[in-house]
Amino acid sequence: MTLAVSKKERSGVINPIFTCQPAGAEYATIGVKDCIPLVHGGQGCSMFVRLIFAQHLKENFDIASSSLHEASAVFGGMPRIEEGVKTIVARYPDVRLIPIITTCSTETIGDDVEGTINKVNKFLKKEYPNREVKLIPVHTPSYRGSQVTGYDAGVQSLVTNLAKKGEPNGKLNIITGWVNPGDVTEVKHILAEMGVEGNILLDTETFNAPTMPDMKSFTFGNTTIEDIAGSANAVGTIALCKYEGGNAAEFLQREYGVPAIVGPTPIGIKNTDAWLRNIKQLTGKAIPESLVVERGKAIDALADLAHMYFANKRVAIYGDPDLVIGLAEFCQEVELEPVLLLLGDDNQAPSKDPRLAELDKKANHAEYDIEVIWNADLWELESRVKERGDIDLILGHSKGRYIAIDNQIPMVRVGFPTFDRAGMWKHPVIGYRGAEFLGDAIANALFADMEYKHDREWILNVW
Repeated sequence: MTLAVSKKERSGVINPIFTCQPAGAEYATIGVKDCIPLVHGGQGCSMFVRLIFAQHLKENFDIASSSLHEASAVFGGMPRIEEGVKTIVARYPDVRLIPIITTCSTETIGDDVEGTINKVNKFLKKEYPNREVKLIPVHTPSYRGSQVTGYDAGVQSLVTNLAKKGEPNGKLNIITGWVNPGDVTEVKHILAEMGVEGNILLDTETFNAPTMPDMKSFTFGNTTIEDIAGSANAVGTIALCKYEGGNAAEFLQREYGVPAIVGPTPIGIKNTDAWLRNIKQLTGKAIPESLVVERGKAIDALADLAHMYFANKRVAIYGDPDLVIGLAEFCQEVELEPVLLLLGDDNQAPSKDPRLAELDKKANHAEYDIEVIWNADLWELESRVKERGDIDLILGHSKGRYIAIDNQIPMVRVGFPTFDRAGMWKHPVIGYRGAEFLGDAIANALFADMEYKHDREWILNVW
């Protein structure tokens, strides 16, 4: 029994698992209050991303574009940054932060973003002497990495440009990674139960926006510029996702002496236990009885399902590496067998992640093989699902739904984007409550499949 890591053998990508780097930087920066990112590229680099954000979260967001055309490709697009910033500042009196997010075209042209920012800063100081608007560069060429590395670059740029050493504030930085609003709510719940004051980078809980009596329902991030500045004065940093925020945590430790713990992503019981121990280590706060009870409820719920319904079911998982590895670890906790893991970009680092060795040990004990494919796409998922013919369950975002439908395999939507099931972004997959939700969602998907195929569906009468 082995865990084999390999790269997709063919060149080219058919039905990509991810979108490109600027999308990740855009998701990171819309988590900041009074911030409108300016995407320096063609309009599609912001329009398409806004569309999938809206599909996933059923909300709208302000993202600006420098809207390059042919002339900029020849003569450079720096004047478009100047015009874009001036327009945003003039039309949005509350804006305090404008990240300039580059794209493939502007990185290839070689636009001097930092030089342009210096020039525009002089203009803003002269024209708006009583207003402070910060401009920061975020370099995310689309021809490298993916939305995963773009998110990491976005967080790192926010922290490196805005963190400022001052007096200790007693807060604990939590760098969430690209998670759902429901996960951010779970982070706050855990911290509140432990009596820890958190500094959430980035707080997207408000993306679950209410429609108020005055009809205001526009969605915005909830992390302030002051929160990011204060990250340099925290008691410590925990990055929940190694590949989406880990570099920012290490920067804070290196530059400001803020102790950093990177991962594990708290999906499942074991990883949540580790997360709570890490919070205790950095803050000195005890783990309260209420969370012990919460843990017990999750274990009880999963024990009702694991051996009877999950045991030896083979699972294919695709998406960003922290999510895929975390879900695979969760699968092994509940006797599911994560036999096919697909990572969707050209970053080779996750293929050497030490967590894969742990997955291998447990697979060896249970006597099954694991395939890990990096730089994979959805065509790879479909071809391997058909070739193997033994996959019982798929975990991934909505872009893979037709593979599940065509091959009659039950699927649980998890990750980004999920647009073909209602309200998935409201629910956590992290923490004990997230583990319970995942177990229930997987069980209900398998139960519905049993009924649809008339496959021992009578068992559900006596469970």
